[in-house]
Amino acid sequence: MSKILEISDLKAIAKRRVPKMFFDYADSGAWTEGTYRANEEDFRKVKLRQRVLVDMTNRSLESTMIGQKVSMPVALSPTGLTGMQHADGEMLAAKAAEEFGVPFTLSTMSICSIEDVASVTTKPFWFQLYVMRDREFVKNLIDRAKAAKCSALVLTLDLQILGQRHKDLRNGLSAPPKFTPKHIWQMATRPLWCMQMLGTKRRSFGNIVGHAKNVSDLSSLSSWTAEQFDPQLSWENVEEIKKMWGGPLILKGILDVEDAKMAARTGADAIIVSNHGGRQLDGAPSSISVLPKIVDAVGHQIEVHVDGGIRSGQDVLKAVALGAQGTYIGRPFLYGLGAAGKAGVTTTLDIIRKELDITMALCGKRDIRDINRDVIAE
Repeated sequence: MSKILEISDLKAIAKRRVPKMFFDYADSGAWTEGTYRANEEDFRKVKLRQRVLVDMTNRSLESTMIGQKVSMPVALSPTGLTGMQHADGEMLAAKAAEEFGVPFTLSTMSICSIEDVASVTTKPFWFQLYVMRDREFVKNLIDRAKAAKCSALVLTLDLQILGQRHKDLRNGLSAPPKFTPKHIWQMATRPLWCMQMLGTKRRSFGNIVGHAKNVSDLSSLSSWTAEQFDPQLSWENVEEIKKMWGGPLILKGILDVEDAKMAARTGADAIIVSNHGGRQLDGAPSSISVLPKIVDAVGHQIEVHVDGGIRSGQDVLKAVALGAQGTYIGRPFLYGLGAAGKAGVTTTLDIIRKELDITMALCGKRDIRDINRDVIAE
């Protein structure tokens, strides 16, 4: 791992170690993938001011996200099928995040369950919720998150209808994988991954199978999920979820100023400026391009976070400079997980921290809390 210097190194290793269908799931967007690419490309357009002959000693990256102390303003995003990048993936990533002092967010569509992650962590993690038509199941999920002492609920707003992701359709993606000749070949060429998966019992959607009505196996799960995402989800449902949860609430999927204003009126603790990693509305703007105007519109009312396209510590600094109090990394930690399990996630966070620290210093700042638009070049 000592020769790994940047996130792209981890990505290259993960591509060799993870079966194509699961690597593609992490590394793809909707339709033409234009928004997916723009998320990364637009970060590169943001330039920084280099400052010299300033005191660079005693630097600090410590901050807070929704009032919770973090070692740097970075959280691990909720990502579906994380446990298919590496056996017990969510549990390993949560442990790495806890040791590093940053939040881990467990997806509703995780392989390891809420209870699995709680069993290997000692500090509260965050839970991401999809609102399904089966409201009894939703309430049960929230109750399970409370029982696991999750310290924040991340409510995703932008998946009422599933965006079309061509790679997933062509790969015939499923968890656990199907046993067609194509899928068997993909797995056979990744023997280490297969050995690791054989050593765990966690190979399906742990938060759903055995918990949702009449969902006891993969076949019943497929029909259930196809029917369950709620296209009628509204702001009134957000209020309902907020009352049901009763704790810190983060709204994920805001990409428009008007939606940001409506989100601020709900009394939520934070919003995440996000286009779902370019996996929903292809042709939507990048997250970083709309962040400043959303911060200007509602930053005085609600905490603003951002995800989408962050691939380095420099990207984190740029996002913070443009007004984000917190940032989220999804694909970078998945690459690390696929490359080397828990050690790979730790390496991802190490890379981000080092790049963030050095970049901050070269911009003439010593404390991440002092970063603002002054560090952005005209």
